[in-house]
Amino acid sequence: MANTTGKKFGGRKKGTPNKVTQDLRQWITDFLEGNREQVIQDLQAVEPKERLQFYEKLLQYAVPKMRRTEIEGQLNVPIEQVTGMKIK
Repeated sequence: MANTTGKKFGGRKKGTPNKVTQDLRQWITDFLEGNREQVIQDLQAVEPKERLQFYEKLLQYAVPKMRRTEIEGQLNVPIEQVTGMKIK
């Protein structure tokens, strides 16, 4: 029977991190730290473009991605003071 209540049953609670993703990120971080010298040697052996692509792919697992943040509200100062530009 379908859930027609609109409520969620089972699964993770809101805000609970995904364990698989968390474990994978930790494993990659540990791998890079434990094999630092070998990774450096391997990266020096490839072309600069390939080196940057490899580095970029690994970074996404070790460093969280930035999110856009919006702030709503009213400023109590003129726009010119905030931006340094005169608005006509």
